[in-house]
Amino acid sequence: MTDRALAVVRAGALTTVQDLGRPGHAHLGVPRSGALDRPAADLVNRLAGNPPAAAVLETTLSGCAVRPRSTVTVAVAGAPCRVTVDGRPVAWGAPVRVPAGALLDVGPAVSGVRSYVGVSGGIAVERVLGSRSTDLLSGLGPPPLTNGTVLPLGRPAGAYACVDVAPQPAPPAELVLRVTLGPRDGWFTPEAVRAFVSRPYRVSPASNRIGLRTEGPALERARPGELPSEGMVLGAVQVPPDGGPVVFLADHPTTGGYPVIAVVRAADLPAAAQAVPGTPVRFVAVRRR
Repeated sequence: MTDRALAVVRAGALTTVQDLGRPGHAHLGVPRSGALDRPAADLVNRLAGNPPAAAVLETTLSGCAVRPRSTVTVAVAGAPCRVTVDGRPVAWGAPVRVPAGALLDVGPAVSGVRSYVGVSGGIAVERVLGSRSTDLLSGLGPPPLTNGTVLPLGRPAGAYACVDVAPQPAPPAELVLRVTLGPRDGWFTPEAVRAFVSRPYRVSPASNRIGLRTEGPALERARPGELPSEGMVLGAVQVPPDGGPVVFLADHPTTGGYPVIAVVRAADLPAAAQAVPGTPVRFVAVRRR
């Protein structure tokens, strides 16, 4: 077996392989998937000397631990966490050399939700529809990591980025999501629409890679019945019968029958990936471009 591989020692609560995702397959019912915090994934790839499309590991809350079979360059970013190599603390947000056989331990998130681990050469699992991403909704791509999993690595593309500081936004103390109202805001009472863009919500513990669920004022409909299923986009804010807004993230379904009251600006979605349960959420209406 090749020495270009990682052995998973501690898989953590939910660690998946992610890259840029597989956009363009919604007509087949396939979500785009990909890293939820794209800027963090891009950063660890740059620091590890990888091209932007290289696959990384996305951890959830509890981190993970892996053992490379050859010497690699590794970078960890996203949710701040303690990083060690064979028990020795090493830098977070910077390239780190990990010798063959050493244990890289990515600790639990100190703040935020998801940490990203970039490894020189990238995670080289088999592509499905052009992507190596794990899709929790459709089941495409590699399954979430388990203890003992062995992940192949690609060949390093070049030298890692030589930087002293890698600025990153802190996980949000308050999640502010700019939204464009519509296309189905007319399905809700004027009072409900006003409440949506003026009242506070908070992140629900039921949130996942499919959607950020919120707790707060229930939005009352002005119309009975249900819509025929229609296409859903990344950032769509769908409102199920309980009235609680759900922001669709990377593994969202491609169609749905609940009305979409608004769509979140794409630039605000990486922060949603790092919002812990209980984080205050505000939806701010902006004009259509």
